[in-house]
Amino acid sequence: MTANEPSGDPGESAMDPIAERLRTQARLAASEARLRAILDSAMDAIITVDEAQRVVLFNAAAEAMFGYRRDEAVGLPLATFVPARFRDAHAEQVRAFGAGARSSRRMADARVVTGLRRDGEEFPIDAAISHLTEGARRFYTVILRDVSARVRALEDLRRSKEELSQLAAAAEATREHEKSRIARELHDELGQSLTMMRMDVAWCKANLPQGAPGFAARLERMEALLKATVGATRRIASDLRPLMLDDLGLVPALEWLVQTMGQRSGIECRLTIDDPGLTLPPAHSTAVFRIVQEALTNIVKHAKAAHADVDVRQRDGVLTIVVRDDGVGFVPEDPREPSSFGLLGLRERTSLLRGTATLRSAPGTGTTLEVALPLLRAGPP
Repeated sequence: MTANEPSGDPGESAMDPIAERLRTQARLAASEARLRAILDSAMDAIITVDEAQRVVLFNAAAEAMFGYRRDEAVGLPLATFVPARFRDAHAEQVRAFGAGARSSRRMADARVVTGLRRDGEEFPIDAAISHLTEGARRFYTVILRDVSARVRALEDLRRSKEELSQLAAAAEATREHEKSRIARELHDELGQSLTMMRMDVAWCKANLPQGAPGFAARLERMEALLKATVGATRRIASDLRPLMLDDLGLVPALEWLVQTMGQRSGIECRLTIDDPGLTLPPAHSTAVFRIVQEALTNIVKHAKAAHADVDVRQRDGVLTIVVRDDGVGFVPEDPREPSSFGLLGLRERTSLLRGTATLRSAPGTGTTLEVALPLLRAGPP
């Protein structure tokens, strides 16, 4: 055989391109099968659409989620799986995403997207979208997860929290009503009875026969004990609920509270109210009084302060209460003592009226409590 003679089968050279093409097609088919298996094994629905937003890929999870078979879904517009009222906005969102620089993102960072099943049922989904370009064609892929269970759980939690809030508000109102009843009975019934007994003791002292020093001394002790008991009864009644809060209003009650706290503790307490004629609904009046009372009680117990200031202001439908002291301060993030519920109760009162409570403190710098109560959106009375 010379160098110019062809080698092998004359048809082998012509068959090589065909064989290679067949092998390439087989590899491509195998690759597509692997991709299909991977997509169908995914727990999330995966849908790919072209630039016209028509479906070109629909995995098994998408079939289960939307109720369409793959052969039915391919070629359908993506809007088929979106409620009619959202279709225009959804299509524009996809187009705007394709025109942007990002290649992937969640479709709704701030809200849950709504999907539409074949039977017309709407359901919430969490969605992510990406796009890629093949030659001159652009494709969008959305990955969808049915979050119906999560949304139901969140709604149940919200409803449970609202019910607990209403129950707490009702319990608080009942507790305050009972405190008011007991305080008034202590003041009116027991207080008057003790006062009459003091008058009887005074009469006995005035009409005591001569020559009974032991009896006179006993009357003196009885009078002193009755006087102390009357004072204790009035103090207990006022601590339960000052009657002036119901009879005279919030401002006189706060003035009495601040003055009394200062006298009992030796702390210089100052009260500033921008509206001396401030009038609030009963729930707000009680809450404001109790918040200031609890804040001042905490100062007396823990702050070792020399001065305390209470500032009450109303502006733009919001009542702001600020209580400051110059005491030892503390670290608000430190664990709460097991027996300390003052701040917890204060925050609970605030939340019942849809308000916020902010506490600022540090060792050696004193403490500032700021409470904001919206007066236009009051909670349950």
